Amino acid sequence: MTPQRVTLITLGVADLAKARAFYEGWGWRPARAPDGVVFFQMHGAVLALFGLKDLAADQGRPGAALGTGAVALAQNFATEAEVDAAFAGALAAGATGLKKPQKVFWGGYSGYFSDPDGHVWELAMNPFWPLADDGSLTLPEA
Repeated sequence: MTPQRVTLITLGVADLAKARAFYEGWGWRPARAPDGVVFFQMHGAVLALFGLKDLAADQGRPGAALGTGAVALAQNFATEAEVDAAFAGALAAGATGLKKPQKVFWGGYSGYFSDPDGHVWELAMNPFWPLADDGSLTLPEA
């Protein structure tokens, strides 16, 4: 088994119902939602929403003030129009726009938003990284 993998990303959220409503409003569909957590199945991995206090306790540090914003999650798209549509969908669901999608110095097109808890997402089209039909990304040979 390769050590270079991520199978679960957990986002700590202040209000689980509000966070779930945002992701559902952005078009995500929960796979499971047992009491206190919501799981979204992704391509080969899972995104979880978990209350901040519960997450801190689960990490063995109850009462810790967990932060956000130092990590950016990303979705890549095949076209600029797809980036624009995803960005508009996120804003309509309640995201805060941080940087409107635009052409960027490295030759692609990208923008950033934050979800209601401040988790940052980048939406991008990278002409140097072609996507598979299912939207998955494998870096091309150097």
